Amino acid sequence: MGRFTRTLGPMVTIAGALAIWLVVMVTVGATASPRQSAPASAKPAPAQAAQAAAPASGYVGEETCLTCHEDQKQSYQESPHGRAKDPRSPAANRGCESCHGPGQAHVDGGGDKTKIKNPKSMAPRDVSATCTTCHNRSSHDNWAGGKHDSRNLTCTTCHSVHAAKSEKAHLKTETVQETCVQCHRKEVNKVHKSSHMPVREGKLECTTCHNPHGSQNVKMLREGNSIVEACTSCHTEKRGPFLWEHAAVREGCTTCHDPHGTNNERMLVAKVPMLCQRCHVHSRHPATIYDATTLLQKNNRIVGRGCVNCHSQIHGSNHPTSGKVFVR
Repeated sequence: MGRFTRTLGPMVTIAGALAIWLVVMVTVGATASPRQSAPASAKPAPAQAAQAAAPASGYVGEETCLTCHEDQKQSYQESPHGRAKDPRSPAANRGCESCHGPGQAHVDGGGDKTKIKNPKSMAPRDVSATCTTCHNRSSHDNWAGGKHDSRNLTCTTCHSVHAAKSEKAHLKTETVQETCVQCHRKEVNKVHKSSHMPVREGKLECTTCHNPHGSQNVKMLREGNSIVEACTSCHTEKRGPFLWEHAAVREGCTTCHDPHGTNNERMLVAKVPMLCQRCHVHSRHPATIYDATTLLQKNNRIVGRGCVNCHSQIHGSNHPTSGKVFVR
């Protein structure tokens, strides 16, 4: 009997441990089971399901719009507005009605144009407000209060969704220059002078330097907070800082240059030495090359006719001695 009891002792211990383990596992499983099955069995509330199934009030859908406006269908669907995979595009939201508003009243009125949002009959600020609901980031974030906005221009002044002629940006003209010249004729005409920005060669556009949608800089310049910063974003060798600064350069690049173009070399606003004599009237050099008393002198403006023949570092110099007069 004692031997039998000693034999059963370890078996009873093992059986008891197994029973405890099973109880623990069953308890843990019962606790975790509702958490795991909750997402699978979760269903939307009846109110939410009814709201999702019900059509939006006043909206008729894009297909209804295109049954009448078939001529505008292709231009819309081939544009970025028609990219349904882009969650920010009209096609991914309300389609035509994303921009033109609910169309039920328009349909019920037999195509009454007063019952739909039409940019041609809307106030300029209302048109811009419609476009900037989506186009409000990156280069468009300074539109409100900008030069063009304050002059009652709208997005549709330059752009057209359904009748664009340019390869990009949905412009009403084929090129950026043709768009800008409608208002900025004087500036665009300067591009056709002998010394000009390389716009007509196709290397630059008006929008390379200017942001027509608004800017924090003057003249709607894209780069920097001043004209100098905008110019030196490309002309880095003129940026400085210099030990000896030329006051005219510090004042602004446009003191001596016309950025759109002139008939003088380097797009200077006047020929040298007359350009320099606008400021340096009285100096150690004679004031004018036409002074009869200086014809026999070896004047640097008579021989070579240019101050920059000697003062070559006219934008600024770091030479400790000669730099003061911008010789090197």
